Amino acid sequence: MSNKKAIIIGSGIAGLASAIRLSGQNFSVEVYETNSYPGGKLAEIHKEGYRFDCGPSLFTMPQFLEELFAISKKSISNYFEYSKKEIVCNYFYEDGTRFTALADIKKFAEEAEKKFEVERDQIFKYFKSSKQKYDLTSTLFLEKSLHKLSTYLSLDTIKAIIRINSLGIDKKLHSYNDEIFKDARLVQFFDRFATYNGSSPYVTPGIMSMIPHLEQYYGTFFPKGGMYSITKALYQLAVDLDVKFHFESEVDQIVVTNKKATAVVVDGFIREADVIISNMDVVPTYRKLLPNEQAPKKTLKQPRSSSALIFYWGIKKEFPELDLHNIFFSKDYKKEFEYIFEKKEVSNDPTVYINITAKNEPNDSPEGSENWFVMINVPSNEGQDWKEIIQRSRKNILDKLSKLLKVNIEELIEIEEILDPISIESKTQSYQGALYGSSSNNKYAAFLRHPNFSKNIKNLYFCGGSVHPGGGIPLCLLSGKIVSELIEKDFND
Repeated sequence: MSNKKAIIIGSGIAGLASAIRLSGQNFSVEVYETNSYPGGKLAEIHKEGYRFDCGPSLFTMPQFLEELFAISKKSISNYFEYSKKEIVCNYFYEDGTRFTALADIKKFAEEAEKKFEVERDQIFKYFKSSKQKYDLTSTLFLEKSLHKLSTYLSLDTIKAIIRINSLGIDKKLHSYNDEIFKDARLVQFFDRFATYNGSSPYVTPGIMSMIPHLEQYYGTFFPKGGMYSITKALYQLAVDLDVKFHFESEVDQIVVTNKKATAVVVDGFIREADVIISNMDVVPTYRKLLPNEQAPKKTLKQPRSSSALIFYWGIKKEFPELDLHNIFFSKDYKKEFEYIFEKKEVSNDPTVYINITAKNEPNDSPEGSENWFVMINVPSNEGQDWKEIIQRSRKNILDKLSKLLKVNIEELIEIEEILDPISIESKTQSYQGALYGSSSNNKYAAFLRHPNFSKNIKNLYFCGGSVHPGGGIPLCLLSGKIVSELIEKDFND
């Protein structure tokens, strides 16, 4: 029996990863979760014969997930199955262009050459540059704490500093893409990757051109049973490692004694631990759980990333032309980002993300029907009239899809659920409903994120999308890894 105890606040993907890793470090781990289910944003909805994945709609970089099973000496096949997709995504443009992004880079380049004004060698060159940026910076920006001196005393860091000018830090992503490609549709295609961390391509630095590499090089995958099967697999692994979960158990306070986190208060009871990890958004962690402690005001005031407005529709029809993941582009992409990040609004011509569960998942919808995940980017919640925004956006989305798919979509909707920034914040404690914590529009954004540990309170750590290295499944898994490595070092020194 371990004599070291860790308490984790929240059971999002990063919280689950932290629990699994700390269990392997001989900690007795307990997780307190406000909801009645694990997973945070990566949850699911069941309604009238339909099942919907609530959160992320794309599974990439499975090696970070596989690592958790490997270090736990468990066979991942006993918990989780997934297959690589040949088609990454289908793209629909206003001018009628349809582009199928294939996983094979040679086929991708051939298809791009057919559909856009571009030579395939330009595509290869772009992805090569994208890979170089990732290889130069991943160990520094993604896999280690940016807030520890030891991170900078490495050969990888020196290499990155020497080649800093090649990373595109002083150039905006859109400008970078616009200089390389003359076809506006292709520029729009590569601009879109800024949304993967809730940013605007017109503001975020050119280094974000590394993101396409992650999708193209490592591939995209479809988990058997849908995205929520990732949560279920990690939860079951944690349970098998004797991690104890307390659902519908809201933490009211983190107890700090002599500048050391010593316990949490749950339902009036004090639960002591050697280590406290917050998988809760960093803003409510300080404001709700640490009201008497000095908060890093500058960090907490960082602009939020974009949020999402999601319609979950049960559609009584099958659309063979739509694969699992589809993007419908807006006509004026720049205006949309101006509305989101400057006007804090939603334009009348939104980009629509449609995720349709693959046909080999019969339990996700009645026969002859499909479950649609329809998402548009929206700003984080700052008191906007969401009722009006939802009503207007719904109409515009239906008009757009009906026009491009040449069928009246509204007539096909059997059931509907809606998730907006307010409900995202309510269900996941994500401040203002932001999907990725603070935005990455600033070129110093990675350094401005909250670290994975407290500089003022000993034995208090942080994981999840609101802290380093950021949001999304792969980065949240890495967040759990960074936290576990910090704790291992702190307790062995």
